[in-house]
Amino acid sequence: MKQTRWTLLGKKAIVTGGTKGIGAAIVQEFLDLGAQVLAVARKEADLVALQQTHPENLFIQAADVSTESGRDLLVQHVQELWGELDILVNNVGTNIRKPTTDYSTEEYDYILNTNLRSAFELSRRFYPFLQAAEQGSIIQVTSVAGLTHVRTGAVYGMTKAAMVQLTRNLAAEWAPAGIRVNAVAPWYISTPLAQTVLQNPTFYDAVISRTPLQKIGKPEDVAAAVAFLCMPAAAYITGQCLAVDGGFTINGFHPL
Repeated sequence: MKQTRWTLLGKKAIVTGGTKGIGAAIVQEFLDLGAQVLAVARKEADLVALQQTHPENLFIQAADVSTESGRDLLVQHVQELWGELDILVNNVGTNIRKPTTDYSTEEYDYILNTNLRSAFELSRRFYPFLQAAEQGSIIQVTSVAGLTHVRTGAVYGMTKAAMVQLTRNLAAEWAPAGIRVNAVAPWYISTPLAQTVLQNPTFYDAVISRTPLQKIGKPEDVAAAVAFLCMPAAAYITGQCLAVDGGFTINGFHPL
């Protein structure tokens, strides 16, 4: 029983933004648990380098999923590769940190299309693939910035909050099709994107001061949560957002 409930053996999974940080960790976790994984990213060179270190059960596709043409390319590739899908992880994301009044229309559209529109469009484009598997699972990688105020920029927070609501809506709407939809919301994780701000000692200390576990998370911490939510062991969990945050979102006022 445990061998069938706590595994991803034979599952077919897509991970967008799969070459770096949290995405790369999810790819590795899925492979370790027996899944076949299609890693998606914009840069072909990064994907090729990843595949060289994982010659078995790892497939790659270069595509910019923030664009319609990139999404079309990905859907066509999955149709040819598998024709069905067990897991879709909408992990790709980006940010531009600045005051709300300083964003240009182009910057606003770039964040919105990369974070939110890609998740919405890929979820519905892959609906028939997930339905065909009869046990599909979608994971939205959102952020604590979508649950409470974090000084990462209003547009980023908007997109991540919308992804949480998308999770709830799809979970209810698509449950009759056997598709579960959940989200994970990381706090600061040791990724290349986060290191741009965490390398500032004052900022790092401020983050730690708000984190009850007194440490920065690792990409593997998020990957483990994502993997669990996709397993048969989580078959009765849908519409949820799991904060992987060292206690940040429940801290309130508790000086450490």
